[in-house]
Amino acid sequence: MLRVALLGCGNVGSQVARILLHDADALAARTGARLELSGIAVRNIDARRDVELPRELFTTDASALVTNADIVIELLGGIEPARTLILSAIEHGACVVTGNKALLAADGPTLYEKADAAGVQLSYEAAVAGAIPILRPIRDSLAGDKITRVLGIVNGTTNFILDQMDSTGAQFDDALTEAQRLGYAEADPTADVEGHDAAAKAAILASLSFHTRFALENVHCEGITSVTAADISAARDVGFVIKLLAIAEKLSVPAGMVPFDGGTEGANVPSDGGTEGVSVRVHPTLLPREHPLAAVRGAFNAVFIEAESAGELMFYGQGAGGTATASAVLGDVVSAARRLVLGGPGRTETTTGQVRALGIDAVQTSYCIGLDVADQPGVLARIAQLFAERQVSIETMKQTIHRDIPASTSRTAAGTEANVTAGSAELRIVTHRASEAALAATVQAIGKLDIINSVTSVLRVEGV
Repeated sequence: MLRVALLGCGNVGSQVARILLHDADALAARTGARLELSGIAVRNIDARRDVELPRELFTTDASALVTNADIVIELLGGIEPARTLILSAIEHGACVVTGNKALLAADGPTLYEKADAAGVQLSYEAAVAGAIPILRPIRDSLAGDKITRVLGIVNGTTNFILDQMDSTGAQFDDALTEAQRLGYAEADPTADVEGHDAAAKAAILASLSFHTRFALENVHCEGITSVTAADISAARDVGFVIKLLAIAEKLSVPAGMVPFDGGTEGANVPSDGGTEGVSVRVHPTLLPREHPLAAVRGAFNAVFIEAESAGELMFYGQGAGGTATASAVLGDVVSAARRLVLGGPGRTETTTGQVRALGIDAVQTSYCIGLDVADQPGVLARIAQLFAERQVSIETMKQTIHRDIPASTSRTAAGTEANVTAGSAELRIVTHRASEAALAATVQAIGKLDIINSVTSVLRVEGV
């Protein structure tokens, strides 16, 4: 018999408890040991829960619970007291299963080192993409391969909002309200719409994929609050869809100046020769509609992997929800239980190298730039000349004239309001691939031209 302590009994925790109790015989057959739910630590024993569970299992003394467990499941979320309780569980020899992406992104290396030293297993499949089995395939199934790139839709709230804007023409605020009504978005959606949730997951994906410990501070993060219905419509017109992507990719940077993050994003440091590193970033991205990730609708998640030998792989499924995420948690519990039954060291992570973390300036990408410009002769020529001077090539340019319409407003890339002037023209420019540094400098220079009323949007393009 193995004693299982559960910390937290929210949507996911209550479903985990239900499965442990109702499927006890099946789980015993798979693990070779009886999994006894020894207790559930909560802040309020009398709180209402979706699942009816035996009252005698509940306790407010989480510390006592973890010291007498063989397996500890941490589903509290946040940094504390989750961190202290996990460290206590490891110290007392318990295997730990957690879905706490914020803690892993902020202080994962400490937890991994403590688990390695204690010889216990630390598992966290539920921390990324809910029910989708993605971390174990990266760690185990692709262990003999070299992953070169990971693209992920790892936040269901933002994917639902962007999908609503694309399929119904809704404005951002209306799509967010609908997401909140359906329970996809929290009352305070900041962590989702500003990209922070996806950034934590990107750090975890990058760490496993490239065998190097990346922290949240290594992730360039932009949310979706600046994406407008006009951006969605313009993307649709040219065969694209906008998704919030978590991207981790290995890059080779030429000799000279290496954009190195090192805690100071975008700072340049001298390099005698070329260097190889990994860029980790989260931002709204234009994808061609034929790309596999473009078809991911609603609140679903998907992760697209490119590897040297395996080629292209995609993992798709429910990215959130109590029952779906409980599936990932129980998979880790069964794995930990089998290890305890059979013996052997705990399996946590494989950090075989220390690949440099690169800042956003190292990335090679394309931009889709929205401009509100004066409708007068010579405008296109001046813009094209500025691009040429900075060695950025224009792939496509589309112009729409605004004649005899009242001035209106649209949200800029910075999230502020910008005037769309009557009698002006709207330009949508898609560039060829160039360095992020060159593209950003070009956009900054364009904004200073006297013929430019405003830069209405800047979005990166991938998958072409």
